[in-house]
Amino acid sequence: MTNTTYAQDDIRRLHRLMALMTGDEKHSPAATSTLDALWVLYDRVLRVSPATARDPGRDRFLLSKGHGPMAYYAVLAEKGFVEEEALSGFGGYDSPLGHHPDRTLVPGVEIGSGSLGHGLPLAVGSVLGLRAQGLTEPRVWVLIGDAELDEGSNHEALAYAGPAGLEQLHTLVIDNSSASYGWPGGIASRFSAAGWSAETVDGRDHQALYAAYTAPHPGRPRAVVARVEPKS
Repeated sequence: MTNTTYAQDDIRRLHRLMALMTGDEKHSPAATSTLDALWVLYDRVLRVSPATARDPGRDRFLLSKGHGPMAYYAVLAEKGFVEEEALSGFGGYDSPLGHHPDRTLVPGVEIGSGSLGHGLPLAVGSVLGLRAQGLTEPRVWVLIGDAELDEGSNHEALAYAGPAGLEQLHTLVIDNSSASYGWPGGIASRFSAAGWSAETVDGRDHQALYAAYTAPHPGRPRAVVARVEPKS
C-alpha cells in the first residue's frame, strides 16, 4: 500500500469523525483548511500522546486558529485524547467541545483560542518559559491562519523570535487567501526577513508537509506556510 493510499484512508476516517459534529456555526471551511496539516503534525511529528499530555517534556501544540475547530477535535479523537462519543455533542450546552477549544475542558488542548492573533505571542512565551526551566528538548508548534497576520501582535512576536534564535518555536500558517493585505513575495518571505527558516508547501501534500516540518533549522525558529484552496 502506498503512502498516498494511507493518507487517503486517514483523511476519510477524519472526515467521518468530522461528520459526527453537527449544529450551527461550524465554520466548515476554516476546519477543513487545517485538516491535512494537523493530521500530519499529530500523526508523524508531535511528541505528545494522551499518556504524556501533562509531561513537562512533551511537545506543545497551540491552535491559534481556534474558530471552526472540528478538524482539531477529529484529530484529537483519532489519537485518543477525546472519546469519539463526545463529538456528536459538539457545541452543545453541556459539551466540553465548544466552538472554540477550552484548555480546561479538552484533554491535550494547550490554550483557549479564537482567531485573534494571540497564538504566536503565546508560543513565543511558551518557548521562553521552557528555556527558563532548562527544558530545551520540547518543541512548541502554533497553527495560525493567514488572516491572523493582519494583527500587529503577530508581527511583534515574529520580529522578536528570529533574532532571539528560538529554535524550539515552529509556526504553521494555513494560507487560504483570507488575509486582507498579503505580502510581496508571499508569507514565507516575511518570516525569512525576520531571521526565520521558512518554506511554503502544498497544504494537502502529506509528504511535503512532513518534509517541511522536519527540516533542520539550527539556531532559528521555523515557519511552514501550507497553501490550500482559497476560502469560498
